[in-house]
Parts: sequence; structure tokens; C-alpha cells
Amino acid sequence: MVHPWHDLTPSVDAGELPGFFKAVVEIPKGSSNKYELDKPSGLLKLDRVLSSAVYYPANYGFIPQTYAEDDDPLDVLVFSAEKIEPLCICSARAVGLMTMIDSGEPDHKIIAVLTNDPIYSDYHRASDFPKHTFKMLKRFFEDYKMLEDKDVEVDTIMPAEAAHAIIADSLNRYSDVRRKGGIAGLH
Repeated sequence: MVHPWHDLTPSVDAGELPGFFKAVVEIPKGSSNKYELDKPSGLLKLDRVLSSAVYYPANYGFIPQTYAEDDDPLDVLVFSAEKIEPLCICSARAVGLMTMIDSGEPDHKIIAVLTNDPIYSDYHRASDFPKHTFKMLKRFFEDYKMLEDKDVEVDTIMPAEAAHAIIADSLNRYSDVRRKGGIAGLH
């Protein structure tokens, strides 16, 4: 069985890393279920049903072969006209970066668009989006853990270049940690 974190290459034919990449969707937009990758098996598990009356405003997943500061694959929000089914691989392009402080730790979210979506393919920068889109995104991440008594701070949306730096760093960190045998469950 293919493990979506370790066995998929992150590069795509449409463009070069770190601007263009494969994304693996865990949670379709519109869902109130929090699915996440079960790291040892590569399957999806239901982590929880969100406690607040909110839903994911974009497809949520990760970039393969990345290792973020929270010891998970790097998170990505893929904007598209339609929801994308869980464990679907899609081609995405970074347009911005949102950083949260979750339980005192930085938690980066790459903001991306589906490259072959006729509506979102023309968006190249976060500033191309209607301002209300990111107001809703920020509010979602502030609210979705509130009833779990967890504090989350959300910074302003940064440009694509900031996302590129985080992606490149996470790709390098994955390669380094994997070479040293530091990824739990991977021998």
C-alpha cells in the first residue's frame, strides 16, 4: 500500500517546487469532521467532530514529504470551486501563508489554489481573493477550537513568497529527519 505522506513525490508537472506541489486532501471543504492522517498506517482517521457550529471553508490536507515544526506534514488549504474527496491527490499552487499560534506553537497553513480549477486558477496571490474570504478563514480557525477550551491566534495572511520559504524549509526538514531515521513509524 502506498503511504500518502512518504511515498508520493511532492512535485507536479505544472510547475516547480515550492510554488507548485501535490496536495493530499484529508478534509473536504464544508465538512465539520476533522479527519487526519494516521501516520503509521497512511489511512485517514476521524479525529473528532468539531465542537463549534463551523465547517472547513476550503479543502484541507498536507504536502507529501514535508515535515512541519509541529512534527506533522505541512498543512495546506486548497481553494477550489468544488469539494475534493479525502485522500485525493491534487495539483496546487501556493498563493499565501497563514500562521496560527496553537497551544503556544506556530502552526503554518499554506494557502493554495487548485491549479486546474477554472475559477481559482487565475488567483496567483492572496490579494487576488475577496477580502471576506480570509476574514471567514481567520474566524474559522479562531472559533473551531473555542468550545474545546483551546486558544488559537491567527496572524494576517502573508504573500506567496512567505509560503514558498515555509514549503522549502519543510521539504528540507523532512529529508533531513528521514535520513536520520527520526520519523516515528518509518524505518
